[in-house]
Amino acid sequence: MRTRLGLIDYGMGNLHSVQKAFERLNQTLKIVRSPKELNDVDALILPGVGSFDPAMNQLNQTQLIPHLRLWGNENRPLLGICLGLQLLFESSDEGSKPGLGIFKGKVQKLPKDQGERIPHMGWSLLNQRSECPLLNSTDKNNWMYFVHSYSAIPKDQADLAATTQFGQSQVTAIVWKGRVGACQFHPEKSSKAGQIMLKRWINWLNSGTPISK
Repeated sequence: MRTRLGLIDYGMGNLHSVQKAFERLNQTLKIVRSPKELNDVDALILPGVGSFDPAMNQLNQTQLIPHLRLWGNENRPLLGICLGLQLLFESSDEGSKPGLGIFKGKVQKLPKDQGERIPHMGWSLLNQRSECPLLNSTDKNNWMYFVHSYSAIPKDQADLAATTQFGQSQVTAIVWKGRVGACQFHPEKSSKAGQIMLKRWINWLNSGTPISK
């Protein structure tokens, strides 16, 4: 059975590029702007570009926040992208608003003592830490496109599926728990490697979304 995918529109997401990426994979997306539209989808994509507090304020305007928390607590499929990953955590140093709290932990400013430019912008190689539906252990060339100044710190290290190098540090690139996960980078802007990753997620959804980890 083909999974019905919903793309959350709260006014701060990179909707156009995400839609185009899924169009290239012959996958349609239903735009979700209110709770009633959740009834027509099986899995969600939470994109995001911008800052933490304005994003949570915008999400609050859609009245989706309690429904997204329930969606995560019920372990229904959800994929966060970029700021969408950060919103899944409990809080962020970038603001004072509480996040969705689907993942335990907080978002912190990238360290300034690594000799790297902030924001971290450009192509970085993923280092896989554990299995998740986006990754394959045989992949050797997972270069992804990042644009971010903050990085999530999961409370449970088992939630950390991949990292990337930032100076002498490793920072969060993918988090995953059950059927809920997110990537700090932009797979929709990461050329063929990102397209393969999104296709892998679609195939996993259509296979019945077995629980990862």
